[in-house]
Amino acid sequence: MNKLQSFLAVALFVFATILAAFGAPAESAPAPLIPRDILFGNPERAKPLVSPDGSQLAYLAPSAAGVMNVWVGPWDGGAAVQVTREPRRGIETFYWTPDGKGILSLRDSAGDENFHVFLTDISSKLTRDLTPFEGVRAVNLIPRASDILVGLNLRNRALFEMYAVDPITGAVRLDTENPGDVIFLVGNEWLADASGEIRAVRALDFKDGSTVLKTREGKDDPWREIARWPGGGVFDGDLVGFAADGRSLFVLSGTRSDTARVVRLDARTGAELEAVAADPRCDVWALDVLLHPDTRRVQAWAAQFLKREWNVLDPKIAKDFDRLGKFRNGFFRIVSRDKADGKWIAAYETPSGPVSFAAYDRISGTARHLFDDRPGLARQTLAEVQPKLITARDGLKLPSYLALPPGMKAEKLPLVLYVHGGPTARDEWIYDPVVQLLANRGYAVLQVNYRGSVGFGNAFQRAGDGQIGVGAMQNDLTDAVRWAVREGIADPAKIGIAGISYGGYAALAGLTFTPDLYACGVSVCGPANIKSILESVPAYLGPLKSLLGRIFGDAEHDEAYNRRISPLFHVDRIRVPLFVAQGANDPRCPMAESDSIVRAMRERGLPVTYVVYTDEGHGFKRPENRMDYYGRLEEFLAGPLGGRFEPRRDVKGSTAELK
Repeated sequence: MNKLQSFLAVALFVFATILAAFGAPAESAPAPLIPRDILFGNPERAKPLVSPDGSQLAYLAPSAAGVMNVWVGPWDGGAAVQVTREPRRGIETFYWTPDGKGILSLRDSAGDENFHVFLTDISSKLTRDLTPFEGVRAVNLIPRASDILVGLNLRNRALFEMYAVDPITGAVRLDTENPGDVIFLVGNEWLADASGEIRAVRALDFKDGSTVLKTREGKDDPWREIARWPGGGVFDGDLVGFAADGRSLFVLSGTRSDTARVVRLDARTGAELEAVAADPRCDVWALDVLLHPDTRRVQAWAAQFLKREWNVLDPKIAKDFDRLGKFRNGFFRIVSRDKADGKWIAAYETPSGPVSFAAYDRISGTARHLFDDRPGLARQTLAEVQPKLITARDGLKLPSYLALPPGMKAEKLPLVLYVHGGPTARDEWIYDPVVQLLANRGYAVLQVNYRGSVGFGNAFQRAGDGQIGVGAMQNDLTDAVRWAVREGIADPAKIGIAGISYGGYAALAGLTFTPDLYACGVSVCGPANIKSILESVPAYLGPLKSLLGRIFGDAEHDEAYNRRISPLFHVDRIRVPLFVAQGANDPRCPMAESDSIVRAMRERGLPVTYVVYTDEGHGFKRPENRMDYYGRLEEFLAGPLGGRFEPRRDVKGSTAELK
């Protein structure tokens, strides 16, 4: 052996010794535990908005008491001051008033979802409830120069009408009556033109379920139907905005297409004047369309099949988008712009990091980092989220996402199937603290856009009609789990299913209809009896029963069918532990649903853990309750699945009650 060979041999020996001393390669050592408060506590700052004149910046941040409130400071930096004084539940949604002197915010009471509109004067810090009506919900907020348009179900709890609210006197007057068929769906059913007049509505034909678009010339003119989508997709007729002259408007439409496109229609005749945006793989969402505030032209739009991708139409912003795309990693969206359109705020999203915000000056073409909503995440090792297309038993491709525990091999891992709610919703390639918690604790996390999920075209959505529980919608979840087992990713003896709302129902259905597949289940605000859930639909969602009936089937009137799809009547099949969590004030899935499944399990001596949060509704908003719930969730999953967990401790301020 020559000197070079001797040196290499010694070097290899030393290298091997170092590896042995400090552990194996990164792929066999799990990442350190991420503290729950980093994932589920309050963000440090969030949701910045530039003032109309571009001089100020408003954002959400915790008060001294740890409650999210609105703070305002100079655009160029400097000290900010807290302007709102919400004492308990925290503010999630707020807007600048057009004059830049006030902040409008939406707040409910203990999760009842009856949101009120509050106005806070920035100078005096005084706050007034502009819609102080008990049991009434505010939707579709449209600030105008001299007043605020807001949808209220004031005269009829089942139907919203548009009211004008004077921010100075507090006077409330009816601005636009509901023609009788405009129902609350996502909150943008009413559309104002550039002058602030309500000129378009998205309605529903109660007889055949068609979506109907109606317009009118002026406030005193009658409504006329200009477009109809018989049995269309959930996005058909979704309103984007009027053109500047008010003679045409941009809407989503699946006419002559399986996926929803952005089209420009003649406001009088409904004739399609222009196809603006389309992707044959997926629907275009109204939230992913950038409309110029003055010219009212579509400047850019994003498609989201597995990941979002921008398509820029306006050459005047092409350089701006190029600069912002290079400034930071992740998909960015323009979340705020001043009246002169010289100052923008961009939010950068990635599934494996905090939401990052940048202030962009269009005149100089420069961007500066404002803040990350949860900067502590940047110091943690987060899971990468991999888009997957999983084939169901009938050949349908299911857009899905897989997160693997950092530092661990993708071989026979415990797996949590994390099911989205809705079911007319979808999983996205974005940051989700639940996914990161589970992956960090050692679980592979699988999210599946089962048939019936939205965003992938009308055929994909309609394939889920009447397929819940024992049908193809639930089979898609089963097939995805079996795919993970075949791929060698999942340990077939350590698979859990968890979800919120419809996802909670899917978890109950998984334990009852495929009891051999899962080692445990978690249902948060999950329906157990479809008939009773339909009978308890809130008044403001009542007109949607025809749509719900199409998706769920006629469980309200067909008792045999209801018993076949409702987990409550199959509790005796459950063989594994169940964890149930519920908000006491939930208007969409009343507490009686969770009570019933827990009672039925206990009558049969089956293992179930049940926790109720007395000041929450459909999900848990207060950080104290989130911290408590996810601490209990970690401990629960560790038993049957064997993952790691951060020891749970009592959380001061949580309203958790073990039942």
